[in-house]
Amino acid sequence: MAKIKLTIDDVAVEVNPGVTVLDAAKAAGIYIPTLCYHPALAPYGGCRLCIVEIEKMRGLPPSCTTPATDGMVVKTKTPQLQEFRRGVMELLLTEHPHLCFTCDRKQRCKPMDTCLRSASVTERCITCAKNQRCELQQVSDYLGVYGSKQISLPYKYRELPWSREDPFIDRDNNLCILCGRCIRACQDVRVNGAITFSQRGGQAVVSTAFDCGYKDAGSEFCGSCVDVCPVGAIMERKNKWAGLPDRKVATTCPYCGVGCQLNLTVKNGHIIESVPDADNDVNRGQACVKGRFGIAEFVHHPDRLKQPLIKKDGQFVEASWDEALDLVASKLSGFKKEEVAVLASARCTNEENYVTQKFARMVLGGNNVDHCARL
Repeated sequence: MAKIKLTIDDVAVEVNPGVTVLDAAKAAGIYIPTLCYHPALAPYGGCRLCIVEIEKMRGLPPSCTTPATDGMVVKTKTPQLQEFRRGVMELLLTEHPHLCFTCDRKQRCKPMDTCLRSASVTERCITCAKNQRCELQQVSDYLGVYGSKQISLPYKYRELPWSREDPFIDRDNNLCILCGRCIRACQDVRVNGAITFSQRGGQAVVSTAFDCGYKDAGSEFCGSCVDVCPVGAIMERKNKWAGLPDRKVATTCPYCGVGCQLNLTVKNGHIIESVPDADNDVNRGQACVKGRFGIAEFVHHPDRLKQPLIKKDGQFVEASWDEALDLVASKLSGFKKEEVAVLASARCTNEENYVTQKFARMVLGGNNVDHCARL
């Protein structure tokens, strides 16, 4: 397949046919600000922050919906584009707390500093659970939206109630920027349709049918809305204030045999979140409620077994793996093949269950193998 050749900010780029200008820029390592775009979602073109200038094309087209063509010449950060983007940001910030974005002393602050210049104001980045993970912060930094002269429109707190009745998720529409990513993930990717836009114009909010909780709206609690939210409007409740993790660990979800890939975020030796890995062909960034919200619960549960147990004198006592396996092997060797049955578990991966039935048939010599279909 012939490559498409285009120029972005004087950089020659080669991409496959069918990609957008935004995808081509990302492939070349060129940053274009976005808020409504997400790689797991279809192009939307709603936030208008990814606009670009293209030679021989009228207007300022959004790069996320504009196909790349051969010979195209693109500019991504001209003064005209930056001025337009700052105008869009200014409108967004009229209903989103931005005292830290626009503070004249922003460049002097460390990331987790507590502000003493306006201590009575609580709506700021330092009091937001998404601080340092917020995409709005990244876009604001790129556009240089700081200093009192940058913002002319006043901020107004929307005074919308928080939603805390759902078992895994907190919702704060006062932080919502109406990008629609959570709605599109719920409707287009998960095909669940539990959330949608309610009201219109300046009264628009992300809500459910009849403004009920996620549970009553039929949510699967897959966490997709949490994963795609660029700000702190929708967050996982349990680890909301855990802050930035120390590291991430890739693993396979242990709840069933599908083999979904997860990235566990770890802080101080404890799992604080399990996020589906988007870069694989098994689950492609998706998970069920157990894989998304139920990993840390059992890993750190005080009743979890961490050592094999052997019954001695009617009581279970801890033993080493060698001791436990030697005991099992000695017991199994005393039975005939027709006297032994092997039960596999739905919590194991398909590969582990394959090895289990192979052990039953080839080592023990019997065909009495069964499997619990569900748990």
